[in-house]
Amino acid sequence: MKHIARKRFGQNFLTDGGIIDAIVRAIDPRPGQPMVEIGPGLMALTQPLVERLGRLTVIELDRDLAARLRQHGQLDVIESDVLKVDFAQVAQALNAPKIRVVGNLPYNISSPILFHLLEQVHVVQDQHFMLQKEVIDRMVARPATAAYGRLSVMLQWRYAMEDVLFVPPGSFDPPPRVDSAVVRMLPHEQPAALDVALLSELVQVAFSQRRKLLRHTLGRWLEARAYGGAFDTQRRAEEVPVADYVALARSVGGRG
Repeated sequence: MKHIARKRFGQNFLTDGGIIDAIVRAIDPRPGQPMVEIGPGLMALTQPLVERLGRLTVIELDRDLAARLRQHGQLDVIESDVLKVDFAQVAQALNAPKIRVVGNLPYNISSPILFHLLEQVHVVQDQHFMLQKEVIDRMVARPATAAYGRLSVMLQWRYAMEDVLFVPPGSFDPPPRVDSAVVRMLPHEQPAALDVALLSELVQVAFSQRRKLLRHTLGRWLEARAYGGAFDTQRRAEEVPVADYVALARSVGGRG
């Protein structure tokens, strides 16, 4: 019986064989590697991955799809909302210090998933995700560009990222109304130690009025904290490199 894509789960199933092969080549799975796939759906990526790995853990929210997946002898199925999954526990269950994470993420909750994984990045070796191309453009954006924003800063602080593959709407059933792409995310081995919540708040304030100079937003935020250090607020938020935001967060948090 054919599975009908469910809008509430943001389901768009990958069907283009050439694109699937290109994604698998980009991931480069090796036998025995501990890997977790988010949203395996109809197994377009799952099957070629598990053929190369030998065994694969999958996270699937759709009850009907999870039941189908359980019939596959080489899959360990976690039937859950990915935002509720503790990846540290998954790594422990796989007896692995770090896991590889892949998936065609539901576009309607892609940012929350990225931030959920950011909190558990210490157990992640690498991540390969299919996302809306516009989101990936924001993730990898450089300063002084229109796409550069909170998502760019928060993820670039912790990951080296690369847009590795363009995926057109016709590669899916049903076709989404947007272009897609695949991003590779490699956690930095020695990131700057800082208060992530503080960095998040600082960056959110900075980009709250991105057309204004920072003295109107971040400047007032720093004044309220009686910050006496040096930081140039005569710039707009998009002109400030990631390293400057990280250094400011460390300084405000007493780690600079």
